[in-house]
Amino acid sequence: MSVYQVAGLTVSIGGRQVVAGIDFSLEAGECVALVGASGSGKSQSCLAPFGISAGIAGGSAKLLGSELVGASEATRRGLRGRHVGFIFQQPMTALTPHLTIGRQLAEAWTQAGAAKPSHRALVEALGRVELPRAEELLDQYPHRLSGGQRQRVMIAAAIAHRPKLLVADEPTTALDAPLRRDVLALLSRLRREEGLALLLVSHDLAAVAEHADRTIVLNEGHMVGPEHPYTLALRAASPRLSDPAPDLPSPGGSLLQVSGVRVEFPRPGWRRGRFLAVDGASLDLAEGEGLALVGGSGSGKSTLARAIARLGPMQAGNVTFRGEPLPSRNAIRPQQRRFIQPVFQDPVASLDPKWQVADIIAEPLRHLTPDRDVRIEALLDEVGLGPEYASRRPAELSGGQAQRVAIARALVCDPQILLLDEATSALDVLVAGRILDLLAELQHRRRLAILFISHDLAVARRLCHRIAVMEEGRIVEEGPAEAIISAPRHPSTQRLVAATH
Repeated sequence: MSVYQVAGLTVSIGGRQVVAGIDFSLEAGECVALVGASGSGKSQSCLAPFGISAGIAGGSAKLLGSELVGASEATRRGLRGRHVGFIFQQPMTALTPHLTIGRQLAEAWTQAGAAKPSHRALVEALGRVELPRAEELLDQYPHRLSGGQRQRVMIAAAIAHRPKLLVADEPTTALDAPLRRDVLALLSRLRREEGLALLLVSHDLAAVAEHADRTIVLNEGHMVGPEHPYTLALRAASPRLSDPAPDLPSPGGSLLQVSGVRVEFPRPGWRRGRFLAVDGASLDLAEGEGLALVGGSGSGKSTLARAIARLGPMQAGNVTFRGEPLPSRNAIRPQQRRFIQPVFQDPVASLDPKWQVADIIAEPLRHLTPDRDVRIEALLDEVGLGPEYASRRPAELSGGQAQRVAIARALVCDPQILLLDEATSALDVLVAGRILDLLAELQHRRRLAILFISHDLAVARRLCHRIAVMEEGRIVEEGPAEAIISAPRHPSTQRLVAATH
């Protein structure tokens, strides 16, 4: 008997069918991956049968021979509580912020009907997911852990009650490249050693290919074959280090000079002292040039970029723009701030949900000229959106559309530098590819300099002439992008290259 078997599965939301005719079976120790872009129906296909999404499932979905579709909520709750573990995309929001890691792990046991675990059992649970210093971590809160640590805690909680089926919905999207590789390797080890059936959901076909026994590609709720144009587009959309070198504009004169930047923060909670986030970082940026700050989670790249743009603190160092010192973030004037404009990772969260798109784009100017509507329409056109988007609100936009609005908002000030902080990592590969194409066009057309924060070297080289690698707050290697990728010298750079498909 299969652990999980799906036949003719359909999912409807509000009377509209979003998934049609999905068939697969999953055996103990086997991994099946559902792959597709945003809106393809992959998450609904794996969550709706268990009653934990807005979708209404039809057809058949049997867990250990018991039918889920049409079953009462009490029946489904009992089946999924005993036999299924779930891992979600954002561990920070999936974990309860006011509970310690130990309490959350214990809760996973008791919700599955097991007795309250011993302290030793909790330590062993963290050991199963390769988390060191388990004794210390049990007393920590989620915000004190790195992204990779939080995701391993989520996995530990999901398998605490020894489930037969593990459902992982985009478990690595929010992680940097080495952590993505490590987490997928961990999931593969767990299913082999413990006989788990793994249902893995992802938008990255290349990332899951070596871990899945079978891959099912979904397009608009339908299964498509390996030679379907959509499948081929998914394969082609993921940037690779082996791709031809991009056509980048020739850099101009010196624009930005950064030297000796130091940023530190008080250590949280019971720990005393201060945490050194950026330690003596220096860099420069020319007109029309792209510079990537790359590194793992917690390496200091976003903190350094925010200090440069006067969006975050800086205890020491100098930042000059066209030879003139930039004042501190508390003293900088709007006319000076407009030179460096940010675009952030989560496009929807960075937009005011109550405002219309036109007001979001125009907000940085405050005192608008009479041609407001004409200017907004021109910007929408420049980022690939029609004038009808001006009256929409963020909730009415897809992730890619919201990021285009965020880019238009950054452009309204006519900046000379775009600060892109993981601007494509929250998007699926097809949408991210289109956003990278848009940014490349803007880089050529406007002669924009780009400070690109990323954990993915293949993405960074699409826009960047040079790469600076950060580790523990320091720039440990810097040089032309192709040289860094072809002959990495520092161990941190070597790990990033090895982890990038």
